Amino acid sequence: ENIPLLPGSPRRLSPRAVVRGGQGPKHGQQCLQAPGPPAQGLQGSVPQGSGQASGGGSAPNSSVINNYLEASEPVSSEARVSCMHFYDSQRKVDYVLAYHYRKRGAHPGHSSPGHNLAIVSNGETGKDPQAGAPGDIELGPLDALEEERKEQREEFEHNLMEAGLELEKDLESKSQGSVFVRIHAPWQVLAREAEFLKIKVPTKKKMYEIKSQGSIAKTFSKILHKLSAPLKPRVPEHSNSRMKNLSYPFSREKMYLYNIQDKDTFFDNATRSRIVHEILKRTTCSRANNTMGINSLIANNIYEAAYPLHDGEYDSPGDDMNDRKLLYQEWARYGVFYKFQPIDLIRKYFGEKIGLYFAWLGLYTSFLIPSSVIGIIVFLYGCATIEEDIPSKEMCDQQNAFTMCPLCDTSCDYWNLSSACGTARASHLFDNPATVFFSIFMALWATMFLENWKRLQMRLGYFWDLTGIEEEEERAQEHSRPEYETKVREKMLKESNKSVVRKLGTSGTEAEDEDDEDKLTWKDRFPGYLMNFASILFMIALTFSIVFGVIVYRITTAAALSLNKATRSNVRVTVTATAVIINLVVILILDEIYGAVAKWLTKIEVPKTEQTFEERLILKAFLLKFVNAYSPIFYVAFFKGRFVGRPGSYVYVFDGYRMEECAPGGCLMELCIQLSIIMLGKQLIQNNIFEIGVPKLKKLFRKLKDETEPEEADSAHSKHPEQWDLDYSLEPYTGLTPEYMEMIIQFGFVTLFVASFPLAPVFALLNNVIEVRLDAKKFVTELRRPDAVRTKDIGIWFDILSGIGKFSVIINAFVIAVTSDFIPRLVYQYSYSHNGTLHGFVNHTLSFFNVSQLKEGTQPENSQFEQEVQFCRFKDYREPPWAPNPYEFSKQYWAVLSARLAFVIIFQNLVMFLSVLVDWMIPDIPTDISEQIKREKSLFVDFFLKEEHEKLKLAEEPARRSQSSGHRSKRGPAASPAPSGRSQLGSSASSGSQHTSV
Repeated sequence: ENIPLLPGSPRRLSPRAVVRGGQGPKHGQQCLQAPGPPAQGLQGSVPQGSGQASGGGSAPNSSVINNYLEASEPVSSEARVSCMHFYDSQRKVDYVLAYHYRKRGAHPGHSSPGHNLAIVSNGETGKDPQAGAPGDIELGPLDALEEERKEQREEFEHNLMEAGLELEKDLESKSQGSVFVRIHAPWQVLAREAEFLKIKVPTKKKMYEIKSQGSIAKTFSKILHKLSAPLKPRVPEHSNSRMKNLSYPFSREKMYLYNIQDKDTFFDNATRSRIVHEILKRTTCSRANNTMGINSLIANNIYEAAYPLHDGEYDSPGDDMNDRKLLYQEWARYGVFYKFQPIDLIRKYFGEKIGLYFAWLGLYTSFLIPSSVIGIIVFLYGCATIEEDIPSKEMCDQQNAFTMCPLCDTSCDYWNLSSACGTARASHLFDNPATVFFSIFMALWATMFLENWKRLQMRLGYFWDLTGIEEEEERAQEHSRPEYETKVREKMLKESNKSVVRKLGTSGTEAEDEDDEDKLTWKDRFPGYLMNFASILFMIALTFSIVFGVIVYRITTAAALSLNKATRSNVRVTVTATAVIINLVVILILDEIYGAVAKWLTKIEVPKTEQTFEERLILKAFLLKFVNAYSPIFYVAFFKGRFVGRPGSYVYVFDGYRMEECAPGGCLMELCIQLSIIMLGKQLIQNNIFEIGVPKLKKLFRKLKDETEPEEADSAHSKHPEQWDLDYSLEPYTGLTPEYMEMIIQFGFVTLFVASFPLAPVFALLNNVIEVRLDAKKFVTELRRPDAVRTKDIGIWFDILSGIGKFSVIINAFVIAVTSDFIPRLVYQYSYSHNGTLHGFVNHTLSFFNVSQLKEGTQPENSQFEQEVQFCRFKDYREPPWAPNPYEFSKQYWAVLSARLAFVIIFQNLVMFLSVLVDWMIPDIPTDISEQIKREKSLFVDFFLKEEHEKLKLAEEPARRSQSSGHRSKRGPAASPAPSGRSQLGSSASSGSQHTSV
């Protein structure tokens, strides 16, 4: 059958005057055939003058052939077999285009152009709406903008028909409303595009078993399979997890290789919609400034939405099952949180890109289990050894009577160190030797997680036939974004206005300028780059200024609360808790702002392709959100208490307000509080409010908006809405960036400061168990079905994860060395202790200060301290007042500082070496997969030769029968080797006609 070529190909077929369904055209009219298998009773009519265009081109103003549903006799959805088909209940809806129209008013005698097509898809010939039948609505002319959009839609739909697609839509019989253009891809189009896209499909070769390595591994696999049976979802794919189909790229010349039993179901729904989406992306519209693709038309408000249909309803009553309902029952409910994810079914329904995200999320969540167990053990070790911790015992011992210097000027009094006993004991829960080993473990854990993800990615790529995906990604780079096309068009318009002046220049200069006219150079992008650089610097400075504002709040609030005796005892707890809550609220607000700003800045850059746009957006959003989430934590970990000064020479922020200092037990406890509240608050609030509440509010708002619109209601339609109506009311899919970003920030919380908060993996695990089902429910029930996108990996997110993993080694080294007391304790124990224990450590870390040397006006007023104070203590390594160089840094200070720097270097190099060792020990490609790839190649060669031999036998059978028996006995043995030596191309020339019906 002669199949029309694609729009934009060297030769475009003009409309053919052929009548479908065996009926001839009406007098004075020509009929255009929609390519595809004939359907009974379908007849189309187009206006006069829309016949074949001369020169092989298509007439740009010929109306689109559509299947219009007659307004006077609507087909009940109850009488139809499925809501996934055209109204003839035969052709499947593969894609839907939606647009909103409005009309000025009805004027007799003025009909709307383009509505002389009326095809009823229930097998009857439709009446012409212009025939003046009773009930016909005479529609008034549209305004200029609506008329222009209507013409652009008609041309685009006409081009889709030329590409071989079949369309159906309802009449625009109301004053305003939404129209859905249903698109069906017939077999010829599916076969052509599948060959063009090199889609791999199963062959006749039955599924073969993937062999396990060795008897021990096989036995262990069987035991593990039996133990995990209750945790597996009840979906067909999981029953054959050790089996794989032999797949081969689809080719119309090799149809004999495939087991094509039913052409309607040979390609699944996701593949069919993907094929239609590829056609939609490359179809042009000359009336819309030669715009290419449906994305450009949606950006110009010519269409409102474009989406594939879900496979029915997920909560429909009855036993009828579809993939969407199965995903909801076995994956998208909170009641099945303990089960594994049906990754193969997710990939089949949503495509490889979304399948890889949920596979990555599942692996990350499962890897959090061992780290959570180790984190709990470390925390319990701190609880068990709290009574044996000598420094906290010395701090709590009231007999030691360490008189500490005032915490603020004038209003604060001297105080005993024993009053901070609770803080010191709590600090030991997280500041103990076990946290050092836990930090090393988490660094190796991050490396093992990334290595195992690479292995899982290779395994999934093998099972999902993602080899050769590079060509597909290159094809995706060919489609320019609508904004890029607009900028290039504006540039070309400016250049054309200056063409008269440029003709005076040299010819060489003209050639160079013409090459740059159809693309954006760095000169065109420079203002966008400059704006990006300045805006990102401004946003980072804004974040730092907010952190500084919170610091000022803490200092001023602490000073104000210290004036009141009633609140003086709880100053530190009150200030810390309120400041962390303020930080959390600011982080949540700025997160949303920075996400929108990153998108705006990326649009200013005008990237050419969607992939480039996504990568640049991810980098900007990650940079801004990383700084926003971690800057308060970095301040507490590395800067708080480092610039306080000393008694008699304090550093002041403002007049009378000193820089804040750490608690007597150190800043690690405060860092733990800060990290836990921000991490938990971010997860709880974002999950419960932003991810659950906001979509429900949007859906409610859209529902109220639809109800308030003055649109004529259709009672039959409202009782039984079509699937495209139900999907249109769902939220549009906007990409995986928010989901990935949330998990990446959480991965930072788990790895970067794990030395200060060993329970971070536990809370991350609890969150992710809910997050998996939350995301699943959102994709299955609340979002329109995304386009199936094939990709071989998770892209730039892996590089970000790898960078965070390496950065976490440095951060944890500095947290242990600088923030915790681990290094000072080691130095004291092995250099200054008399008996090799930590007895006397607290006294060793406290310096003396002569209170008579306090500045005038800073002494405590009305001191209530029991005895007269001559010397007060403060935490630092400084010379005493009676030393030759009073208050200078002591030898102990320099010894501890050198030990800290040495620890950072040793820790970093040790962990990096272990990480490289783990990376080297774990191969990126599993051994069984690499062997199966080789085995699959040999299996396919055998299968291909066998099928080729059978095909040649069938081709030579008529020739053998026509020859005489004596002649056949002489030539028969010599004939068989000759065809076997022919090339595949030569032998498959006749396969299209011989085996297309297999």
